[in-house]
Amino acid sequence: MTAPRIDTETLRRLPKAVLHDHLDGGLRPATVIELAAAVGHTLPTTDPDELAAWYVEAAGSGDLVRYIGTFEHTLAVMQTREGLLRVAEEYVLDLAADGVVYAEVRYAPELNTRAGLTLAEVVETVQEGLAAGMAKAAAAGTPVRVGTLLCGMRMFDRVGEAADLAVAYRDAGVVGFDIAGAEDGFPPADHLAAFEHLRAESVPFTIHAGEAYGLPSIHQAVQVCGAQRLGHGVRITEDIVDGKLGRLAGWVRDRRIALEMCPTSNLQTGCAASIAEHPITALKDLGFRVTLNTDNRLVSGTTMTREMALLVEEAGWTAEDLRTLTVNAVKSAFIPFDERKALIEDVVLPGYAEAL
Repeated sequence: MTAPRIDTETLRRLPKAVLHDHLDGGLRPATVIELAAAVGHTLPTTDPDELAAWYVEAAGSGDLVRYIGTFEHTLAVMQTREGLLRVAEEYVLDLAADGVVYAEVRYAPELNTRAGLTLAEVVETVQEGLAAGMAKAAAAGTPVRVGTLLCGMRMFDRVGEAADLAVAYRDAGVVGFDIAGAEDGFPPADHLAAFEHLRAESVPFTIHAGEAYGLPSIHQAVQVCGAQRLGHGVRITEDIVDGKLGRLAGWVRDRRIALEMCPTSNLQTGCAASIAEHPITALKDLGFRVTLNTDNRLVSGTTMTREMALLVEEAGWTAEDLRTLTVNAVKSAFIPFDERKALIEDVVLPGYAEAL
């Protein structure tokens, strides 16, 4: 379990759990091209390989705002029932092929209403597509459970509506809530009413914080809004000096508030200089509940297998470290305790034992 190198095929077989992955950031390039042609949307290129390369290059500017801007083309093809069904089904199948056994997919329904779909129709259509993907994955012998996180866009005025949707559909596949979008200038506490409503209704939520903006966003997310997890959270390191944790960092670690860390994405947006220097390793060693995530697989040109391989090859991670990461993610999933426990004991731990 402590070998310094693990081959890629073994990594692919390892059971994985991903908590931070955006539906509109993980489309297949060929699907984007086909759906764009159907709706008359112009793309930078109609060659799948070139389009995949364009996404990675455009998002690698070191600027979060430009990174977010790459979603123009994926969102353009996710405005119809047909587009949403296909994207959601393929999302599940792609994760299953990568060895993922549990995932939480997030998206903002308000961004999929340009062609006339209502918010409720968007949610119901995505759930239908996810269910179709899960059924196909199970039939193929690669079962994966996918829960949904509904997002409100923090710079717009429909966060409350998104929170209401999360409450309304919590028994229909929606497991939690998030706010997304540009962090700087749009603090979490601006949407305190939505978070108070979610807490009153016992709906868990995570908050994008500590990526483009620093400790104040993490403090608001955790101490003011009550987030159970942090999306990214890499800048928690600003409250750690020579291994000594400040009060906020100590609070996050000691209360097992999971950090949804996305190394490749963070390199693209300038939050880290390299995989070797990414805070995920130091935070792991300090006892934080770190989890590994892809964020946006198309935009970052990545998979969970690739993220694991990078940590093994460039940061010296072991199979035991990866197993801990996976258990961390399942422990922090927004599903009931008994279901998390069963996933760990019946799927994750046996899967690691078999693969290794």
